[in-house]
Amino acid sequence: MVVIRLARGGSKKRPFYNVVAADSRNRRDGRFIERVGFYNPVANEGQENLRLALDRVKYWADNGAQVSPAVSRLVKAFSAKAAA
Repeated sequence: MVVIRLARGGSKKRPFYNVVAADSRNRRDGRFIERVGFYNPVANEGQENLRLALDRVKYWADNGAQVSPAVSRLVKAFSAKAAA
């Protein structure tokens, strides 16, 4: 099954997450099918902390991919920010 989830990157105490569509059997930070965005929770003022390709997230979700709870929260925040 395909799942849209966060893959952790960055260094110690400086997390950076890629939002990826991956096979659920692969490791969290392992192989993925497509990168659909990123999330930087420790971005400085004036830096972009969240970017998502909502069309690709919708594509994967429409084709049966499960969206993780963390990613669904980010999608909701991003679409609210984009609408405002």
